[in-house]
Amino acid sequence: MTILLKRARIIDPSQGLDMTGDILIANGKISGIGEDLFSKSDDGTEILDCAGLIAAPGLVDLHVHLRDPGQTHKEDVFSGCRAAAAGGVTSLLAMPNTTPPMDSPERVEALLSKAKDADAAVYTAACITEGLRGEKLTDLAALRKAGAIALSDDGQPVKNTACLLEALKRGTELGMTVTAHCEDKFLAEGGLLNEGEVSRLLGLKGIPNAAEDCGTAREIAAAASVNAPIHICHVSTKGSVELIRDAKRRGVRVTAETCPHYLLLTEEALRKRDADYRMNPPLRTEEDRQALLEGLKDGTIDAISTDHAPHTPEEKEDFLTAPNGSIGMETSLAASLTALEGVLSVSEVVEKMSCAPARILGIPAGTLAIGANADVVLFDPRRKWTVEENALHGKSKNTPFKGMTLQGRVLTTIFHGRKVYDIR
Repeated sequence: MTILLKRARIIDPSQGLDMTGDILIANGKISGIGEDLFSKSDDGTEILDCAGLIAAPGLVDLHVHLRDPGQTHKEDVFSGCRAAAAGGVTSLLAMPNTTPPMDSPERVEALLSKAKDADAAVYTAACITEGLRGEKLTDLAALRKAGAIALSDDGQPVKNTACLLEALKRGTELGMTVTAHCEDKFLAEGGLLNEGEVSRLLGLKGIPNAAEDCGTAREIAAAASVNAPIHICHVSTKGSVELIRDAKRRGVRVTAETCPHYLLLTEEALRKRDADYRMNPPLRTEEDRQALLEGLKDGTIDAISTDHAPHTPEEKEDFLTAPNGSIGMETSLAASLTALEGVLSVSEVVEKMSCAPARILGIPAGTLAIGANADVVLFDPRRKWTVEENALHGKSKNTPFKGMTLQGRVLTTIFHGRKVYDIR
């Protein structure tokens, strides 16, 4: 199938491109970029008029919980990738804290085999430790051979620091990205939301910033001690931003991500006692939010991910007992554009959501270069829309952006040359 995208504003930070022109897609690949490619099309070419729209490399989400295997009533590979497509996400990294955990080659192979027919490219992280217990390393080489490209005990830090150091060393040798959930469990124990004004108002135990900051400091120190790269997940505090900034200045090989909900919301949302606003790490203060914006602006924070964490309405019904987490792939671009207006340019947002995540993971994505996979998102940066949770495409509806008006709407997503989402 051949597709010609006409008169788009083409933004591709991987090539330094910001131009008005055409993109020709053939046989699942980018076959041409130029000012007028109509002459290179044929009678069978589908022509899309993209005037007023931005064409960018498909988004790459570094942090997704597909709940597959074991909790597919919340999400599965196919529903998760439908939600991804609706948000312009064409590649994603699945976290390994599934049921059972992604700690064996057989489970890695099964997930990747199932995902071959999905509407996005699914990559997976494998567990650092057996059963996510933090004590004994998995067979990292076997997991890499099975197809895992990253390592994580996401949901909790690696309990045994000796295991973490060994994973950092061997992961580097195997070409696997180590991603870290930074949290001091002793400080966070029993907390339901950020420790601060709102937690005191509600009379609930909070999670102090120090829980994340202490975890971030440990991971940075571990990586520095063996000169290995490490990626810090879902940064939410001013302290973590400062720790990462200092580490980068010292030459530590650290990268970091934050999420749209930390950029657009604060602990004030928890006054409603609505569990859709409960996640871990929790929504923090306005001071923390501003620090995250500055961290994105100065390059301390490299990427924006979603930490897409589906839960059923029944699970989220009780504010005090509900599990942490919110969904985010379908709203990630719009929420980021809304939060970052006047902070980052559209090109810089695309860099944080597509090109940089692809580089961190070392995957063939995040570019519109000739010969690359034709993964393209078409969006209107000016179109405003209101998030209706029941109109979203995944199985679960626990979005923290419900009822909000966001700016920037994904209209079409092309994955490997195939339209997987289109509301034009």
